[in-house]
Amino acid sequence: MSITPLMPVYPRCDVRPVRGEGCYLIGERGERYLDFASGIAVNLLGHGHPKLVKAIADQAARLMHTSNLYGMPLGEKFAQRLVDTTFADTVFFTNSGAEAVECAIKTARRYHYANGQAHRHKIISFDNAFHGRTLGTISATSQPKMRDGFEPLLPGFTVVPFNDLEAATAAVDDNTAGFLVETVQGEGGVTPATQEFLSGLRKLCDEQGMLLILDEVQCGYARTGTFFAYEQYGLTPDIMAVAKGIGAGFPLGACLATEEAAKGMVFGTHGSTYGGNPLAMAVGMAVLDEVLGDGFLDHVNSIGARLRSALEQLIPNHDMFEDVRGLGLMLGVKLKDDVDSRSFVAHLRDDHGLLTVGAGQNVVRILPPLVIDESHVAECIEKLSAGARSFAEAAAA
Repeated sequence: MSITPLMPVYPRCDVRPVRGEGCYLIGERGERYLDFASGIAVNLLGHGHPKLVKAIADQAARLMHTSNLYGMPLGEKFAQRLVDTTFADTVFFTNSGAEAVECAIKTARRYHYANGQAHRHKIISFDNAFHGRTLGTISATSQPKMRDGFEPLLPGFTVVPFNDLEAATAAVDDNTAGFLVETVQGEGGVTPATQEFLSGLRKLCDEQGMLLILDEVQCGYARTGTFFAYEQYGLTPDIMAVAKGIGAGFPLGACLATEEAAKGMVFGTHGSTYGGNPLAMAVGMAVLDEVLGDGFLDHVNSIGARLRSALEQLIPNHDMFEDVRGLGLMLGVKLKDDVDSRSFVAHLRDDHGLLTVGAGQNVVRILPPLVIDESHVAECIEKLSAGARSFAEAAAA
């Protein structure tokens, strides 16, 4: 037998973590890494956060799982807190971001069905997006690496250029249900939506009875310096998919919606065996306590500005860096075209003990835990600078 016990769908590197301490991961041989990847924007409280650990242990001892046929006291409480602090009137809990996006798509289509317009099923999405790996979510992308070999994909999706309001407008027809868009593209290169673009989509939806669906799986939950990134644009969506940071490492996601947008989601239209289980809800409550606690968002903004400034100061000192992009602690360093970002990510990891993440447009994603301090910023910049020098020297040799 040549296949590995773990299905070989990931090109796994030699980092083999067995323990985490705050902003660090420790490998099985004791090697220590500064974790500025955070499980790809997941571990927003770092590793082993005492309040999160206690919440998991306490709830595991009480109750981990029940059927969704029963009442959900913790889920009701958690959902109410999300409703109280966002645009939403109702929440469906999932186990992942892809499931949250699937629920968002179903909610949008069901909305028009409930209005007697079942033909309005088409979702307009955007180039370089990443919405998940299910058949529905890859149908909403245009990336061959996710689509190849899985055709036929689901019908009802049209993909147009990101931040191109004219193209989005031209794609609308009588069958359009709404737009599905990342407020800040993560996998696509840490690219925020422009104000004109996102405001234009909102206006189109209002004028033509469509729904604006935001995917804030990666950019939401304080990552960009506000609870959700849409708050920085002065508008609200109709539906929003959330995950990653919401559980700070525990599998958890959510689909948030207004009462109007969710009008079609009645008994029997959707479900999830594990979605909203008591253990996940206890974790979600503990994470929310921290994120909405005094000074948390202020810290993300101040330390994010400090990190961004330090990254920008690297540009004139290293010929390989082109610019810095992103919001809050969702940052990306664009490399020049003659430098491969994924090779540089591997070099930082293997030779300098700094964990980052590659992205589209030749970008290195910088996604640290939101609890980093000045010492972590300094260590990151030192490792990045040393890594850039040694990478350039190896290339020139």
